[in-house]
Amino acid sequence: MITIGNFFFKYRNFLFIFLYLALFIPSPQIFTASVFGPYYYLFPLFIGLLITILGQLIRGVAISLAYIVRGGKNKNVYADDLVTEGFFNHCRNPLYVGNILMLLGVGILINSLLFLIVFMPLFLFIYQAIVLAEENFLRNKFGAQFEAYCNRVNRWLINFSGLTQTISSMYFNGKRWLIKEYNTQTIWMLGIVVILLFYHPQLTNGNESLRNTLGIVAAVILATYYLTIRYLKKSSTWKG
Repeated sequence: MITIGNFFFKYRNFLFIFLYLALFIPSPQIFTASVFGPYYYLFPLFIGLLITILGQLIRGVAISLAYIVRGGKNKNVYADDLVTEGFFNHCRNPLYVGNILMLLGVGILINSLLFLIVFMPLFLFIYQAIVLAEENFLRNKFGAQFEAYCNRVNRWLINFSGLTQTISSMYFNGKRWLIKEYNTQTIWMLGIVVILLFYHPQLTNGNESLRNTLGIVAAVILATYYLTIRYLKKSSTWKG
């Protein structure tokens, strides 16, 4: 698993994009009118949005409290420090948990049974392998310090006990959240807009003109958001 994890770590930046594209593969539905009635589409809407937004919020809180620099070195697993404060004091991999929830949520939102039973298990397997590879590196580098951390904090499950106190006791760097996440956020929000407009025609009463207008407005807003955050980052107006 560690070898597999090291392999996928090199290409992890493409993993999210690949899985996002997999959302749009034709698939049987999770929620159907025959089972859930004429308002069946409300189930994926509310459940999917709730889960995917929760995932982004978990990532946001984790990044805003204590950012973990573990982007690798020469496409290999690497870390300078062992980050154990902030959200990392409640879960060893809150960023990955956030990613999982974000993708699970949009999979439900698009109502794709194929994504849920094929691509989500694949995603979980790959992430488990990556985490094991990262833990192998951290264990070799930080030894007893990392072992003590593992004994205290769960790999995947979030311990919400004391989380409010953790958030209130630390500086919440919202700018860092936006600077580090604007690429992911833009792709994520664009995917949500596409799903809402093209896979839930009930929201616009099947009015293609209204759908296209809303799509253009959303694209302009997202492009403005992306370019603004990018400018603030590149100009060093905002520092994360």
